[in-house]
Amino acid sequence: MSTNRIQFQPGLPLAEFFRRFGTRAQCQQALFETRWPSGFVCPKCSCTQHSRHERGTRLLLQCCECRRQTSLTVGTVFDASKLPLTTWFLAIHLLTQSKTGMSALQLMRDLGVSYRSAWLLKHKLMQVMFGQERGRKLGTLVQIDDVFVGGERQGGGVGRVAPNKVRVVAAVQASPQGKAIYTRLDVVPNWQKTTIARWALKALAPDTHVVSDGLATFAAVKEVGFTHEPVIVNSTGKAAGAHPRFMAVNTTLGNLKTWMASTFKGFKLSHYSQRYLAEFQYRFNRRFDLRAILVALLSDAIRSQPWRQVSLRQRMPAEIGA
Repeated sequence: MSTNRIQFQPGLPLAEFFRRFGTRAQCQQALFETRWPSGFVCPKCSCTQHSRHERGTRLLLQCCECRRQTSLTVGTVFDASKLPLTTWFLAIHLLTQSKTGMSALQLMRDLGVSYRSAWLLKHKLMQVMFGQERGRKLGTLVQIDDVFVGGERQGGGVGRVAPNKVRVVAAVQASPQGKAIYTRLDVVPNWQKTTIARWALKALAPDTHVVSDGLATFAAVKEVGFTHEPVIVNSTGKAAGAHPRFMAVNTTLGNLKTWMASTFKGFKLSHYSQRYLAEFQYRFNRRFDLRAILVALLSDAIRSQPWRQVSLRQRMPAEIGA
């Protein structure tokens, strides 16, 4: 049996991580080089000459021309955080290197912070991931499926009517050999054809060929310009899941459900569903190079706007069909 090269990547070992990002100065330098790869430019006068000043744990860059001071973290997801950069970098490393991700409770233990701080840090990073993945379009050959994700919460119902379950359109761009390349997971309010049509226009690139099961609502993708191949499967359970036309999407959904069951207990998926799904999607779509994913998320976090707790606590509505 051949070795799965993606699964057996060495990634970024923890010892190497601490050699590169173990001190505040190293994290500050990595943040500086990522934010200004061609060197600092004053946001007021565009001068490139500057001096550095430490104010507590903050690094300020002062322009030599207009004397304006610019914080290293201002306008980024790290803005106004009381956590040191070393804690942020370690959190990014832990969240990106583990295939199963990490709950806020486990982050609390590993980072040595309060649960509130761990929750806020994790949701800020998940919001960054969501911002990067929301515009992704899948193309060429895409397998899609309808699925309910989530689970029973204490005092709630069970099955598809459980209050902590959400409807999700799962789509996977597959290779000609049926291997998963990229995925997209979108919460939808219903299975109506108008909703699926809006989803297709947002999630699929032109000239995409869509393969689905026999659910009638998926025919809506054809009505908005995509080719559609419904496959009727005359079996149930594992036999249906092993059908070669759905291998990529079913394997991806299996990984998603395993991740959710093994990592999270009692969380409000119905409240923050798209953000949790974006975490899985972000990591899955960058799984081909685990060593580079930390730098990718760091770069995305720098380009992200600051997020405050009051915004992150609000319920995320379904973007498609809402």
